[in-house]
Amino acid sequence: MVELECLPFSAGHGDEGVCLLVRIGPYRVLLDCGLEDISRLQQAGIASQTILGDIHIPADLVLCSHAHSDHAQGLLALHQAFPQLPIYASEVTTQLLPLNWPELDPTEPISWCQALSWRLPVELYPGLSVQLLPAGHLPGAAACLLTYTPAQLHQSGSAEARPYTLLYTGDFFLSNARLVEGLHLEEFRGLAPDILITEGTFGTARHPHRRSQENQLAERIHHALDQGVSVILPVPALGLGQELLMLLRSHHYFTGKDINVWVDPTIAAGCDAYLRILSNLPSNVQNFARHQPLFWDERVRPRVRRLQSQQQLVSQSPCIILADRQADLREYCHALHRPWLLLFPQRIRQGGATRHDDPMANLTQSLQAQIQADRLSIETYLLAQHCDGPGTTQLIHNLRPQHVVFVHGSPTYLADLTSLDELNNRYHLHCPTVGSVVELPIGETFLQPAAPETETSYEGELIELGTTVTITLPDMIATDPRFPSFADTGLVEARWQGEELVLRGISQRELLLSRVDAVALDPDLRHCANCQYYRGQRCWNPASSLVGFKVAPEGYCPVFEPVHRQITYPDVAEQDAHPEALLEDYSKLD
Repeated sequence: MVELECLPFSAGHGDEGVCLLVRIGPYRVLLDCGLEDISRLQQAGIASQTILGDIHIPADLVLCSHAHSDHAQGLLALHQAFPQLPIYASEVTTQLLPLNWPELDPTEPISWCQALSWRLPVELYPGLSVQLLPAGHLPGAAACLLTYTPAQLHQSGSAEARPYTLLYTGDFFLSNARLVEGLHLEEFRGLAPDILITEGTFGTARHPHRRSQENQLAERIHHALDQGVSVILPVPALGLGQELLMLLRSHHYFTGKDINVWVDPTIAAGCDAYLRILSNLPSNVQNFARHQPLFWDERVRPRVRRLQSQQQLVSQSPCIILADRQADLREYCHALHRPWLLLFPQRIRQGGATRHDDPMANLTQSLQAQIQADRLSIETYLLAQHCDGPGTTQLIHNLRPQHVVFVHGSPTYLADLTSLDELNNRYHLHCPTVGSVVELPIGETFLQPAAPETETSYEGELIELGTTVTITLPDMIATDPRFPSFADTGLVEARWQGEELVLRGISQRELLLSRVDAVALDPDLRHCANCQYYRGQRCWNPASSLVGFKVAPEGYCPVFEPVHRQITYPDVAEQDAHPEALLEDYSKLD
């Protein structure tokens, strides 16, 4: 029987990167190396001699899915420790990898990582071949398809035996982003791998369409600039920063506007790397670059400029800054003599606890003073680069593997995926822990997998008492590590989603913002903040065209309905004389 198993050195939980060792037949393949410290690999766990003839080498080969640090930061140290260990990636990834190590020249190609062509199966060892397929998420990101053909089948071509396949998606995204096309499902249909190793970053969460996410972010930045507030966007060096820069350059809120967009040197280095791979970017991006520079352009508004010194920020008009997420934000605070808004990308919280690298939880005392002085506000935004729950399940159903191994995400989110009946009834599901070998036996017939141990649904009671409705749930729900975050303020919001009632905890920050909005706005005006359907900074009026979208508290629309309090309104005749005032569209949607 062919041995198939997976040993996670790091499974992408919490602050970990991803580093997986898989055995397929006699071969050991390392999938990504997102370790800060490779000592675990140097003391490698499976004691059997490799094809390379050295028992101390952790694998026979390494495949890097893409250039993000949580998948690649340990590769240089791994190469230095084991120079004879072959490392493979897509051609674009080999060009982006140097950005992970400041000591390397990003313009010089690295010789120790070999480039593989897209979609072309390559036999790396007798009976073992690999094929790379574009995975979306980041330029050069690849899904790796490993095929092992046993020796007897490889030599004789007998039809009695069969090859074994394993697909590792790395990070993937089905939707098209500004600078990279999404994963094309049609390329994956019919593969039917025996094993699928995939990410579950967002668990079963459901997100708005990518374009809707972009519009909400653009609207928030536009509103801040109109209020004379500068905006700072701390981002990683590769991926999100370049996506945001293209959004700012091409969105109708900003095109032609007298705005300066300043780019931190770290982010600028990532932009320069994108320019070197321009021929590998989507055709619409290449067409854009034929008519004007892709990033650096001071002639066309908004002007995009490299930030060399904080003194450049001294200006009478608000600006936008793309900053390195590791930068000391106090420097910007001292340089900007105006109110400013920090917009952080939403981060996955592990078990309801704030991550230790969460910048919102690690603000210095200096920044806290700026907040108290009303010169600084902090918010988050969603611009997802990973699939949500429906996208993940869609990929799995198109592939139809026997085994699905979930990595890269909060353990509680991954447990949500393994608890889905639509997956649990059809596939063997695994959520491995670091250091535990997961055996993946392949059979000709499907065996019903055991139900997951994690309980993710709770039965309770609903009681109607006059003017109130009480929902009672068992106390075991409080043992879930996400519960403290949900019960942070003791307040919840309920809304209908089809025939289901969804409960959502209200955070302290959201409660504070809602109170600030209520204080700042005149309670006698027809503002969204005074509408009974305005909750959680969103409109929930089913009669409104903006239902479900985030809306500005000072906005209004024709279907405004006041909260239950005495409010005076403008004279009806005055409204009839100016009907266009009631039809103002303050939230333009693509």
